[in-house]
Amino acid sequence: MKITILCIGKLKEKYLVEACQEYAKRLGKYCKLNIVELNEVKLIKDTPSYVQQVINEESASLLEHLNPSDYNILLSLRGQEYDSIAFSKMLNNKMNEGHSSFCFIIGGSYGTNPELENKVNASWCLSSLTFPHQITRLLILEQIYRSFKILNNEVYHK
Repeated sequence: MKITILCIGKLKEKYLVEACQEYAKRLGKYCKLNIVELNEVKLIKDTPSYVQQVINEESASLLEHLNPSDYNILLSLRGQEYDSIAFSKMLNNKMNEGHSSFCFIIGGSYGTNPELENKVNASWCLSSLTFPHQITRLLILEQIYRSFKILNNEVYHK
């Protein structure tokens, strides 16, 4: 099993780097994890046209790195919400369908464009709450780890 986290931006806070490293280490028992950090596009002016330009440039960068053989899941407010059990069942169902490589895509802070949204296999909404993208990465890693624990009937704190 191979899992890629494809994201815009780098982790900046030391505590988040350490937490993500801890979950990456834990996930090593279950999968090969690859985290790909792409450059964030800087907003020149805070106007709708410049924001759209940032969205388009970051989405194009993400599209360039998508592997069509992966099961690509975009993090999106318009995506499917799951509780932890349902998320683990979804992953298990996709594995049973023959998918062995998953890519979780975290867009930039302004979101993604329809072109990218139409190229993925699924969209996942972590919550209707707004999270910084750095925390989103940690949450994804934790939920993937939790899913493996659930699927393997292993004890994990609640």
